[in-house]
Amino acid sequence: MKKETKKSVDTTAKKKDIVENNNTDTVNETKPDAVVEAKSDATPKSKSLIIKLEDLEPFKDHPYKVIENESMTELTDSIKEHGILNPLLVRPLEGEDGKYEIISGHRRFYAAQKLGMRKVPCTVHFIDRDAATVMMVDSNCQRTELLPSEKAKAYKMKMDSMSRQGKRTDLEQTETCDSTSRPVGAKLRDNRTDEKLAENSADSARQISRYIRLTYLVPELLQYVDEGKIGMRPAVEMSYLDEEIQRDIVDRIDESGGEVFPSHAQTRRIREKAAEGEITYEDIEKIMDEPKPNQAEKVSIKRADLTKYFPSSYTPEQIIKSILRILETQRQREQQELQRKERKRDDGAR
Repeated sequence: MKKETKKSVDTTAKKKDIVENNNTDTVNETKPDAVVEAKSDATPKSKSLIIKLEDLEPFKDHPYKVIENESMTELTDSIKEHGILNPLLVRPLEGEDGKYEIISGHRRFYAAQKLGMRKVPCTVHFIDRDAATVMMVDSNCQRTELLPSEKAKAYKMKMDSMSRQGKRTDLEQTETCDSTSRPVGAKLRDNRTDEKLAENSADSARQISRYIRLTYLVPELLQYVDEGKIGMRPAVEMSYLDEEIQRDIVDRIDESGGEVFPSHAQTRRIREKAAEGEITYEDIEKIMDEPKPNQAEKVSIKRADLTKYFPSSYTPEQIIKSILRILETQRQREQQELQRKERKRDDGAR
């Protein structure tokens, strides 16, 4: 009877999953064989493991940039103090036993490398690359700091993966080249949209179609969109132009010293003229150099330069009103002084 009890305890121990623990120096490491054995008819949908950093690889061609900024510093400090609270999402790499591809968690992976960690907690998903691509995009689309280029590439990757999975994804056809009179992001032909592509996303299907169009821009124009120098609407219009015309637009921006960027109305005119036939660089230059409505030269003052003149509790609106009131008072004083001088001059002439 005692032997049977011991056997039961041993069986339970073997079946016990590895417990996630951010103390990566003390957690027992799962052997690669465990993952291979799991790939049977009873393959689990996911499994929690502690994995060495050297066995993790970034998702091939993933669109998200890992940037050294304040947000990354805060993440690194948080991991240093509390460990990795949210496991990385990974999948086994085909044909490479014990190696995994990161689906979500590239920033945490980078922070762990910076901190000299040897292992990190992961959730392993036994899925193919197309399913992993969809999961990667859905896991990151809620991030607020994503650049337009990151969203554009991510949604395009998701669309292509869903297409291979047999789902209809015709958002890319939102506008045809002869639909210059239609608003950007117009509804699909027959009012059809693939809402599947917008699932788990804060962006609408129409907005996603606009982002996907950005993948047809040359890198320089896409960079200007990321920097906020070119808006979404003119960017989408330019995405329908061939590369040579896009390069001409880039050249005109460069020649202006980065001062002249096409508006939505101007990009529509360029696109219309291109659809009529040959368009020259001179045509593009002429259109882009035209005055833009509501874009008169602006004067801006940094708030830091005004802090010593106003209480810290003042809102921007209060500061503006105060400045205008001071300027009006000064204008009235100058007018009064001018009138006083004129009266004095008139009295002397008598």
